[in-house]
Amino acid sequence: MKQYLFAVDLGATSGRTIIGNFTTEGWEMEEINRFPNHLIEVNGHCYWDIYELYRNILEGLKRVSDRKDVEIISIGVDTWGVDFACIGKDGQLMRLPYSYRDSHTNGAPEKFFMRIPRQHVYNLTGIQVMNFNTLFQLDTMRRDKNSALDSAEKILFIPDALTYLLTGETVTEYTIASTGQLVNATTRQLEPELLQAIGLNTSHFGRFVYPGEKAGVLSAEVQRITGLGEIPVIAVAGHDTASAVAAIPARNRNFAYLSSGTWSLMGIETDNPIITPQTESLNYTNEGGVEGSIRFLKNICGMWLLERCRQQWGNTSYPELIAEASACEAFRSLIYPDDDRFSNPINMEQAIKDYCKDTGQPVPETRGQIVRCIFESLALRYRQVLDDLHALSPHPIETLHIIGGGSRNELLNQWTANAAGIPVVAGPSEATAIGNIMMQAIAAGKACDLFAMRQLVAQSVPLKTFQPKDKPMWEQAYAQFKHKTQI
Repeated sequence: MKQYLFAVDLGATSGRTIIGNFTTEGWEMEEINRFPNHLIEVNGHCYWDIYELYRNILEGLKRVSDRKDVEIISIGVDTWGVDFACIGKDGQLMRLPYSYRDSHTNGAPEKFFMRIPRQHVYNLTGIQVMNFNTLFQLDTMRRDKNSALDSAEKILFIPDALTYLLTGETVTEYTIASTGQLVNATTRQLEPELLQAIGLNTSHFGRFVYPGEKAGVLSAEVQRITGLGEIPVIAVAGHDTASAVAAIPARNRNFAYLSSGTWSLMGIETDNPIITPQTESLNYTNEGGVEGSIRFLKNICGMWLLERCRQQWGNTSYPELIAEASACEAFRSLIYPDDDRFSNPINMEQAIKDYCKDTGQPVPETRGQIVRCIFESLALRYRQVLDDLHALSPHPIETLHIIGGGSRNELLNQWTANAAGIPVVAGPSEATAIGNIMMQAIAAGKACDLFAMRQLVAQSVPLKTFQPKDKPMWEQAYAQFKHKTQI
């Protein structure tokens, strides 16, 4: 029987459970089950079905329990950021959690900044202002006299809420909490001043823990349901991007990263937060990483653009769409991916067409033109953010590491290298799961530190390097991008 670590990896559109381990020969991983993560729209609001996610986690645990060749030594959970569940005095969840894509927080930051100035909030947290940050969700719920919040004994971020369902223990993991604009970037703890402003205090949250700490063990109920024993649940880097960044196969700090999925998150790794008037005006964020690091980054609308179009196209395969895009005219139309109209439109394809029309560009007429517009615009947006990072980074940026599902998109990877003007190293595509399991391995004493684990990832995971090409053409396109998108 072989020992494995069990990772729960949940994204905004799908989730999976995975077993894996590191050996002297390299990395082993096996997917146990995969499942969709659907938004539920009820009475004008968007919710996550946390019970369905929990049911699928239990299903994954039951499947490995039935296997005679597998021994699970720990479990870790990572998810998307900012969202949370309210737990009542009786220990039950109070309503399904809101999704960050719900419209109830539109305009919420401005209302909060009437009480506490924007600059002061940024100086405390170093977090990019986005209307769906946990701080603004909670403030909106407070103003709306939300019954779930009014009755909440505890507020748990999504990975912590799932850990609670598995163990009965309430914890608040640092990396996931840092996404919500509630954590002081310097002290790396919840900020009492901001909690007080929304009628809360630290007692409303679970025990504060950092990646690698033990959260609890499987409850008696979960042991009965799954057939497993008192397996420890480790507080890994609960934010999926923090887990993914932990698995970057970098040999030194002279890199930037792009975690490419539904969202694209581009940044650098630093020892200390970068909080200046310039980073505030550019709306950069300082989120928590593993081993005391800071992920200084920018959120960019990523493959969400294409995923929403694919829903309208019958989920046509990526290879087919990429082939169509490759055959189309270059730089015919460009969009600014982070324009508000692309956040959650009813019809993404039409939103892209309307943007092009409104900015005096040719309107895309085919699927291939839409896809090419998305990919080229993303590559040029990445270049723009990378320019900022070159100026702000305390160390040189020699390489861009692309991790996550988007690292398999060779066309976009090459265009990103062309736009960025530096080598792009693509992989691993399973960075989030690898990072989750890495922290479990360190907690179990199977690995010594992050640097050693990164070297093992570099040795055992296939990587592909893309060198920049066609520099004059992409420089001209970048000028077009900045002009047409009015940035």
